[in-house]
Amino acid sequence: MIKKDSSTMAHTTVLRLADLPNRKPTHINYTPDADALKQLSSEMDLNALRKVRLEGTLKPMGNRDWQLEARFGATVVQSCVVSLDPVTTRIDETLLRQYIANWVDPTDSEAEMDGDDISEPLPEELDLNEVISEALALTVPRYPRSEGAKLTQTDFTEPGQAPMTDDDVKPFAGLAALKMKLENPDKD
Repeated sequence: MIKKDSSTMAHTTVLRLADLPNRKPTHINYTPDADALKQLSSEMDLNALRKVRLEGTLKPMGNRDWQLEARFGATVVQSCVVSLDPVTTRIDETLLRQYIANWVDPTDSEAEMDGDDISEPLPEELDLNEVISEALALTVPRYPRSEGAKLTQTDFTEPGQAPMTDDDVKPFAGLAALKMKLENPDKD
């Protein structure tokens, strides 16, 4: 549901910014339908996506710019990277986006120093499903792990040889072996 000046607008996911009041905030309370959740879940390679909600305000800033300040919540189910068991994660984030009419793309050096990751070019229309999709992409755990899931180590080597360990491939492993050999010349 999206509220415009206390009256409810149609259940729409796309807001044409030119049609919104430019002196008062537009209140947003949006929950995607089952089809949108299914599509988002598929795009994000999730096992399930539930309880998704975007709630906040879209406020005019000056004559043409806009700011979206909202709470984003979702429950995602993913496969554990170790055991493939389902892992459920609750996401609750504050979103802050500014849509700027006279947007100028920053140069590479400006982008590195700027740190402004909330400003974007002003779109004609703001698709709330795209806002949710972006928020999911930024907040879904990359490597979900179920509680107690651990990787086990398996060593493969020729018979009679010592298996290579993680310490052996570290940069100073060779020096450690040389030191040990110098300290114990009797051992092979």
